[in-house]
Amino acid sequence: MRWHAEPRLIKPAAALVAAVLVLLNLGALAAVLWRADGEATLQPADWVALRFTVVQAALSALVSVVLAVPVARALARRRFPGRRLLIALMGAPFILPVLVAIAGLLAVLGRNGMVNDALAALGLDRVSLYGLQGVVLAHVFFNLPLSVRLLLQGWARIPAEHLRLAQALGFGARARFRLIEMPMLTRIAPGALAAVFLICLTSFAVALMLGGGPAATTLELAIYQAFRFDFDLGRAALLALVQAGVGLVALGVLGFVRLPATRQAGLDRLAPAPPGGLARVLDLLAISMAATFLLVPLGVVIARGLPHLADLPASVWAAAGRSLGVAALSTLLLAGFTVALTLAGLRRRWPEGLGMAALVASPLVIGTGLFIVLNPLVAPSTVALPVTALVNAAMALPFALRATLPPARQTEADFARLSAALGLSPGAHLRLILWPRLRAPLGFALGLGAALSIGDLGVIVLFGQTGTETLPLAMQRLMGAYRSEAAQGVAVLLLALALGTFVLVERLIGGRDAGA
Repeated sequence: MRWHAEPRLIKPAAALVAAVLVLLNLGALAAVLWRADGEATLQPADWVALRFTVVQAALSALVSVVLAVPVARALARRRFPGRRLLIALMGAPFILPVLVAIAGLLAVLGRNGMVNDALAALGLDRVSLYGLQGVVLAHVFFNLPLSVRLLLQGWARIPAEHLRLAQALGFGARARFRLIEMPMLTRIAPGALAAVFLICLTSFAVALMLGGGPAATTLELAIYQAFRFDFDLGRAALLALVQAGVGLVALGVLGFVRLPATRQAGLDRLAPAPPGGLARVLDLLAISMAATFLLVPLGVVIARGLPHLADLPASVWAAAGRSLGVAALSTLLLAGFTVALTLAGLRRRWPEGLGMAALVASPLVIGTGLFIVLNPLVAPSTVALPVTALVNAAMALPFALRATLPPARQTEADFARLSAALGLSPGAHLRLILWPRLRAPLGFALGLGAALSIGDLGVIVLFGQTGTETLPLAMQRLMGAYRSEAAQGVAVLLLALALGTFVLVERLIGGRDAGA
């Protein structure tokens, strides 16, 4: 006997969310095409942008996943004080605003950064962080932790019995990696590569700050330039279609190369003692280098920005208030989207696919399409913040569904029969069975969405005017005006708001289990 009932409002709520997401993606693109004048064609610079976008996304994904392998392996087989905290920090780049991370990288590796100052003191030439190398480095900074978290889950699923048997048979490090760990990587790594590739495909702020010229322009940045400087809606829409096509091809390739999972059953016994000697040294080196790469730029941002925090102008604090308002509205919308699609996705597959579609959509095209539709009705500046909140919620939805759908489906598989046997109503099943097990992942998802919204520099950069700019836009303008001290203070404020919002929302929704 299976438990098929569901609350009556789930189907109409999911249908409403689906309609909103379809309108955001297809409707906004249609509005841009409708307003376009004449037939648009790709210019030579657009082909350069396409090539650079694919190259930087592929390199970023490859470098992130390859570097994540030794780090994840070391974290999987070593136990040390602070290990949990270090693993928790592996999610930090998704929480941190892009501009804060870029400010940290510039402080360490920029033209006048710590590394270049040291090179100059040694009589060596300074290195540039701008161009392809800068974009890839920044993307690796953001996505190396994500890749480590994904691969670490794979290592955690290797049964301890397999490792004990390999030890008993006298397997060396190479044989153990080839026969036990490599099969796991062939199943996990393609998904990690695709996720990082899609994230880097629609990257905007990184290319805007570190691109360094026409030869280092991404498709998303070319869309922005077509809107902002040329107002060529047809070309912008065509570029958006090309970008979505590349993303869909990447998803198709992922589905083609994904290998069937092999069952690895175990008895949950303790794993054998990890190897010592050279292996211990290499593991320690991998963990130390990853921690240094991730934490030093943030430490420099805090150290340089704290002295200027008290001297920020009133306009910055007003922008911070607007950012908090946008994040609050975005989080409420994300909560509704996530709950509706998660409950609808317990026995259906389309909600997950619909949510993942946001990874190949251009937020700039979505925002512009919405403004084209709303412009005859209201002044665009009056709805800039609500539209930004709506787009932010849609962009965070793929990550939220990845956090809530797997535990929801597992809970349904484990307890659906019991609910039916006890005669629980759909509402009681939701309240007593699903909610306690979804509370922690939902709290994480909503905290993540709130933090992403706080630090987003996407739609608002097109239409933000005096009196409507958010904190990331205020920081970007200060950096553009070479007011570095004020920008450093804003970076600390932005960092504090993003992290504080994440922790607050996660604790409020997730309760005691949040962050466990």
